[in-house]
Amino acid sequence: MPASVVTASAKAFVLMPSFCRPKTDFVRPTRQSSLASARARLMRVTPGQAFGELSGDGVLIDIRPAAQRAAQGEIPGSTIVERNHLEWRLDPCSDARLPWVTGYDHRIIVFCVDGYTSSLAAAALQDLGLHRATDVVGGYRAWVAEGLPSAPAGAATVTLAPGAAPALTPG
Repeated sequence: MPASVVTASAKAFVLMPSFCRPKTDFVRPTRQSSLASARARLMRVTPGQAFGELSGDGVLIDIRPAAQRAAQGEIPGSTIVERNHLEWRLDPCSDARLPWVTGYDHRIIVFCVDGYTSSLAAAALQDLGLHRATDVVGGYRAWVAEGLPSAPAGAATVTLAPGAAPALTPG
């Protein structure tokens, strides 16, 4: 159903469709409340903490799409699992899981550009039973700002999960 337009004081205002209006018996979550709920369940790590966990059992998962990786670069040693494949590649019960995903006790550390999408993704992994999943506060930008190792896109320092597109730079 298209939104209605009402003119008032020479400005056009778009009325909210009825499905977006709050109901008296239901409070629709907002992006902010969904993010806050996800983060309340996570033990988020700083980029430095994430880097330290790579020498142990931590696995760094980059969920950024290829275009962002091409523009910004990559973190050496990370595994690329684009967001739309994440649950299928990391669920131990999925036929499409990565070969090393053999149980629910993996220390999975997700990152995106700024640490917003990764919080929602890590919470989704916890929902699957991957109870140690978390994300990087500030994402890739914070990682680079702290001077931690990074590489230009296409430097062959990352592992591409099936279905993940390589970060090809235009040229």
